[in-house]
Amino acid sequence: MIEERLKRQLDFVLEIDREKNIFRQTHLSGHGRNENDAEHAWHMAIMAYLLREYSNEKIDIAKVMLMCLIHDIVEIEAGDTYAYDEAGRSTQKAREDAAKEKLYSILPDDQKRELTALFDEFEAFQTAEARFAHAMDNLQPLLLNNSNGGSDWMEHEVTAKQVYERQEKTRLGSEILYEVTDQILKDNIRKGSLRESDSCLKEKR
Repeated sequence: MIEERLKRQLDFVLEIDREKNIFRQTHLSGHGRNENDAEHAWHMAIMAYLLREYSNEKIDIAKVMLMCLIHDIVEIEAGDTYAYDEAGRSTQKAREDAAKEKLYSILPDDQKRELTALFDEFEAFQTAEARFAHAMDNLQPLLLNNSNGGSDWMEHEVTAKQVYERQEKTRLGSEILYEVTDQILKDNIRKGSLRESDSCLKEKR
């Protein structure tokens, strides 16, 4: 007979397998299919480890990597919210809070508290680890989209102003990676794969 604690842990392990079924708007490199949340989280965690030297602040990289790995588990219940979907974003917190309670309640109470606190820390964006994890969350899809010629931006008619506003969180996590981001965005504006808006032009002059 498996003891109750281990049973709850294994139940959670199986439950989070469902994250592989949550597909995002971002496509895999090489103009592949839409990526899923689990792939996105794995990619972010590896990126965080490799790029940790570019954090603006000293960070606990193990904490950042775990933050990356769990940050989208709530989407198993809440669904993926596209970064530039204003209507979806207006209900995102309520949906994700309900999902967080349901999913993490599968775990033993101490681990529920631990992972809930880590998710909340990521969302609050107040610590060095949260800021760097958010930088990864922004940079990862940007690199994929750029590798595909900006096709996701074109498909959703995203403007440069929208992307620059989102990427401000990258700057707060890593000035160096923001410089890379800025160059990528400028290249895509020049190529016409990212629409420039009048207001954004004024901001960048």
